[in-house]
Amino acid sequence: MVNEDPSHQEHDGTPAQEPALRADPSASIHPSVSVHPSVSAHPSVSIHPSVSAYPSSSAHPSTLAQPGGLANPSSSCPEDLSVIKVSRRRWVVVLLFSFYSMCNAFQWIQYGSINNIFMKFYGVSAFAIDWLSMCYMLTYIPLLLPVAWLLEKFGLRTIALTGSALNCLGAWVKLGSVKPHLFPVTVLGQVICSVAQVFILGMPSRIASVWFGADEVSTACSIAVFGNQLGIAVGFLVPPVLVPNIEDRDKLAHHIGIMFYIVAGVAALLFILVIIVFREKPKHPPSRAQSLSYALASPDASYLSSIVRLFKNLNFVLLVITYGLNAGAFYALSTLLNRMVILHYPGEEVNAGRIGLTIVIAGMLGAVISGIWLDRSKTYKETTLVVYIMTVVGMVVYTLTLNLGYLWVVFITAGTMGFFMTGYLPLGFEFAVELTYPESEGISSGLLNVSAQVFGIIFTISQGQIIDNYGTMPGNIFLCVFLTLGAALTAFIRADLRRQKANKEAPENKLQEEEEEEESNASKAPTTVSEEHL
Repeated sequence: MVNEDPSHQEHDGTPAQEPALRADPSASIHPSVSVHPSVSAHPSVSIHPSVSAYPSSSAHPSTLAQPGGLANPSSSCPEDLSVIKVSRRRWVVVLLFSFYSMCNAFQWIQYGSINNIFMKFYGVSAFAIDWLSMCYMLTYIPLLLPVAWLLEKFGLRTIALTGSALNCLGAWVKLGSVKPHLFPVTVLGQVICSVAQVFILGMPSRIASVWFGADEVSTACSIAVFGNQLGIAVGFLVPPVLVPNIEDRDKLAHHIGIMFYIVAGVAALLFILVIIVFREKPKHPPSRAQSLSYALASPDASYLSSIVRLFKNLNFVLLVITYGLNAGAFYALSTLLNRMVILHYPGEEVNAGRIGLTIVIAGMLGAVISGIWLDRSKTYKETTLVVYIMTVVGMVVYTLTLNLGYLWVVFITAGTMGFFMTGYLPLGFEFAVELTYPESEGISSGLLNVSAQVFGIIFTISQGQIIDNYGTMPGNIFLCVFLTLGAALTAFIRADLRRQKANKEAPENKLQEEEEEEESNASKAPTTVSEEHL
């Protein structure tokens, strides 16, 4: 009689790697599992109703590639988890996400990049215009946990639809604010867009994990973050071109209206495309780790207990702090860049926008290179630390060269700083997923972003006050100190790469070998069963 032990799994939930089949003539087999289709009984030999064969326990029940349809995915995952396969739709999904993330990021910086022009048009202070950027950071903090819960409850498609819809609504509300006395209306539109951002920022690592294979996740996450950075770059470049610094308020209103109409049209088109194209997840899991994640997911799992587990993970807590320091410094620099450049180079609004564009474009290049490097090397700790140290060096050089009087020097030093500072952002997302697997990517990414928003608000207000009272160099030195602290703390993070371990424990090629072995064993089973019964 053939008996397979279904309980032979390691305590940590990963599949045992020992042989699944063993002979035990005295053991009975559970009646609830049917005989393998390849096992046929001789017409003259009857098989006792209690005789059956378990599926192999050499891999998780939901991930094993079983012959003959023995895979039995959980009811919460109707797709066949036994097949590891990437979908051709994955690139369309990540690019579409990148585009509507880009649109949202553009709306974040479109006021700050021409801060002095909007001050004049609406007749408000520089601090009031700064709050149009900081409201993005402020709304994220209280809304993160509810939105992360919605992501776990309703999935990627619902979150994508909500985020793109709110982004579109906020853009159209701003069209009603093209009058000098309608500043509260533009604030309302910006707040709606800031709520949309909560449905966007935490998604890159989740989309990468759900849609992309083990050797593509870091590159995909970089592309998803790339869209947000591209939006900031366009936000630095386009507003100074579309809205010139002129005194006539009526003409100024006309130029601002053109910009608002273009953004609203693009946001509406992207919302329609999300409705048509965006899907929840592919038919098959794209990687071993994702398949295990589906299998281990429990609909009754406590959301708060997941957050508690994350905060008990010291490595993740250190990463939350260091990521917040880096991203917060970037948010403060982006918000205050126009003011800093104008102080040293009066009348250079267009070049201030171009410097911002240079920072972000260089950072996008750094992000893509970092993502490709991570997929090839898997050196998350080392890469993160090197990029962080180079960010500090770049910030120091930028600080020392800003007031030299040579714009071309500022372009070079700002671009160098941006290559590392902005290039760090997707590194943080992917490192967090590695440190916290199999916890939800949405929760870990969301906590990173909360840290970034908190430090972003603190740094923007503090640096703004320092610049107003003491000048740009003390304000930038203030950021250098905190970035140095972040680099030091990064050195203490231990590279506990849990997702990589899950992918290596039972690679897909080993699954194929196990499948062939089980087919061979199953083909011998009828003779064994028949002899024992006789």
